[in-house]
Amino acid sequence: MLCRNGTPRQPLLVPLARASLIFDSSRVPPASLEGLEGYSHCWIIYVFHLNTDLEKLWKPSSQSKFKAKVRVPRLKGGKMGVFSTRSPHRPCPIGLTVAKVEAVRGHVVLLSGVDLVDGTPVLDVKPYLPYCDSILGATVPGWVKEDHLLTVDSVNFSEGFSSSLGDCWSMVEKGSLYASPGEFESLIKQVLSWDIRSVSQRSRPHTFPVSTETGSTVVDVSTLEHYQEDEAFENGSSAVIYHLILEGLDVSYRIDSKANVVVENVTVSSHTQNGDQIID
Repeated sequence: MLCRNGTPRQPLLVPLARASLIFDSSRVPPASLEGLEGYSHCWIIYVFHLNTDLEKLWKPSSQSKFKAKVRVPRLKGGKMGVFSTRSPHRPCPIGLTVAKVEAVRGHVVLLSGVDLVDGTPVLDVKPYLPYCDSILGATVPGWVKEDHLLTVDSVNFSEGFSSSLGDCWSMVEKGSLYASPGEFESLIKQVLSWDIRSVSQRSRPHTFPVSTETGSTVVDVSTLEHYQEDEAFENGSSAVIYHLILEGLDVSYRIDSKANVVVENVTVSSHTQNGDQIID
């Protein structure tokens, strides 16, 4: 499970990101899914229900304040027309993604490699057809290929992380899509191998006024973009701590200026913060 801020930017980047796509059998009989298990992948058409600009879209055009250009992570904050990107902030908040079909069990489809958050309204599912969906010789602009800007140098775990995970695992194991703490740890590493922070968070990762508790500086990543002025910490040992909600567990980590990630700790999540949703 992934929170909104921890969702992979594109499908299949995190093979271990799993999901259960649950159909309402009173509206969509399980027989509708017969044959889907024969395909390796499927397309999912869905709604960006956590789009922070969603309310603006329903206003009259003169008040919608629709932005024709959006910031692109691979351009370090440079802007491109929204239709040349896969940004969720679109005039019509509909998304398209591809996922690996792991199994079909009655009215449930088990997927992997997903980039969806929990509760995403799914409009349709269509099988992936290599003979027509994969276009030989297709090209993309050069800036789309700049993956090195979003990768990190290393992902390491603190000395006590495995022990903390073992203590928490019994509380979430029953409802988890992962078989063991070790597999869950691999999920964390895959998610954090790509820098999932926003452009503003990456450009100002250690410069926000925050409160501290028990010697640790904690920042809710969903609020960082609200700060406009840089204010460096006086204590050089302070570091911004980011949080991911995965499988009902709160995973905290930090990332330094050289793109090295250290996963600090894990606790059982008591609630979902600031609209961040959990992938299931």
